Amino acid sequence: MLRNGLGKTLRFLGYTVQYGCIAHCAFEYLGGIVVCSGPSMEPTIQNSDIVFSENLSRHFYCIQKGDIVIVKNPNDPKSNICKRVIGLEGDKVCTSNPSDFLKSHSYVPKGHVWLEGDNLRNSTDSRCYGPVPYGLIKGRICFKVY
Repeated sequence: MLRNGLGKTLRFLGYTVQYGCIAHCAFEYLGGIVVCSGPSMEPTIQNSDIVFSENLSRHFYCIQKGDIVIVKNPNDPKSNICKRVIGLEGDKVCTSNPSDFLKSHSYVPKGHVWLEGDNLRNSTDSRCYGPVPYGLIKGRICFKVY
């Protein structure tokens, strides 16, 4: 009887680990549901919108200008941010705020992207912290769920 109970317990643990690994790979490489917060992407993405983020395009370097991406925050690695890709490596981008009279430009270095929120007046983005390393990109938003 003890042997039978131990066998069932070990089988249950085996299935739990197996399905846990499958779930981890699905969320890490395929994608997942993300709740966006903050006003920086308004009106495209509102506060508390639920979106689906796919993660395959970052692995295959398929991120393009205009894509909205989920990125590890360069100032706080424990949090994520949602921004639009404005420039890829080698692109010339405007680095000043929209209200500045004199505009300044720079080039995006190799292995980096330039990110900005759609709500330029209320967004902390690459204009504040500079180009973001490509490796910090976690996924690309495909569609809004709710």
